[in-house]
Amino acid sequence: MNEPAADNTAVNDITLTDGEVGSEAALLDEAESSAEQIRQTTSVYPDMTMADAYRVQDAWLNRKLARGRTLIGHKIGLTSRAMQAAMNITTPDSGFLTDDMVFVPGSTLSAARFCDPKLEIELAFVLASDLEAPSEGTDLTIDDVLDATEYVVPAVELIAARSFRRDPRTGRTRTVIDTISDNAADAGIIYGGERVAPRSVDLRWIGALGYRNGIVEESGVAAGVLDHPANGIIWLANRYRETGAGRLEAGQTILAGSFTRPIDVRPGDVFRFDYGRLGRFELAFD
Repeated sequence: MNEPAADNTAVNDITLTDGEVGSEAALLDEAESSAEQIRQTTSVYPDMTMADAYRVQDAWLNRKLARGRTLIGHKIGLTSRAMQAAMNITTPDSGFLTDDMVFVPGSTLSAARFCDPKLEIELAFVLASDLEAPSEGTDLTIDDVLDATEYVVPAVELIAARSFRRDPRTGRTRTVIDTISDNAADAGIIYGGERVAPRSVDLRWIGALGYRNGIVEESGVAAGVLDHPANGIIWLANRYRETGAGRLEAGQTILAGSFTRPIDVRPGDVFRFDYGRLGRFELAFD
C-alpha cells in the first residue's frame, strides 16, 4: 500500500513573530465569526513557511479554547494525489475540530453563515485509546490505527475559506500555507449512517454517493485516501511526534480525508449522502 508522504518542512523553519502569528489568528477568527472573507495570509507574509501556518492555526485554536470551546478531534486534508498536485505539495495537511463544529444530520444550516462553503465525503475514526507514533524504532501501521479505533462512521466535512480562494482584487490564488493557517479549511462535521467496528468491513472499499438536489454530484471509494483511510491517521500521528504536539487521544474524532472532490453549497440546496450498507443521511442549506 502507498504510505503517506512525509512533511518535508522543518519544524523549526519559522519566520513569523509570535505577535504576527497572533494577529493572523485573530483576523481569521473574526472572518469566521462575521462570515466575511479576508486577504490571504501569504499576501502579507509571502515567505512564511508551513511551520508558521500551523502556528497560526494553533493560535486560533487557543483563542477558541479560551472562550470555552473543547477540542474534540482533527481533520486530515489533501490526501488525494489530484488535490496534492493542484496545491503543488506532496503531503496532506491537518486542522482541528471543536465541539461547536459538530452539526446534526437532517438539519438545515444557513449558507450565509460560512465563507464559500463546500462539502466533502469522508470516513471518521473515533479512537478508543490514545495513538502515538513511537519516538524511534518501528513506525505506526494500519493495524495500529485499527487497534486504537472504537468505530468508523460515515461523515461529511463542511469546509470554508475564511481567506479568499482567489482574491477578487488581485486575482491571486491562495496557497497551501494559507489553507493550513485557515484551519485546513475546516468548518464542521456531520456524522450519519451506521457505526462499524474497524475490522468488520474492508474500509478501502467503502463507497459513497453525494447527491445535491437529487442529482449525483460526486462518488468515490475510501481507498482514494492514500490507498487506505488509516494511512492519513498514521501521517497525522507522525506529524504530532515530529512537532512535539503529543498524541491523538482516546475519544477524539479523526476525519480521515475526503475521497471525493468538494461539492459547492448554495442557499436552497438539499444534500443526500448514500454510503450503501452503512446508511444514508441528509443536510440542507437555506
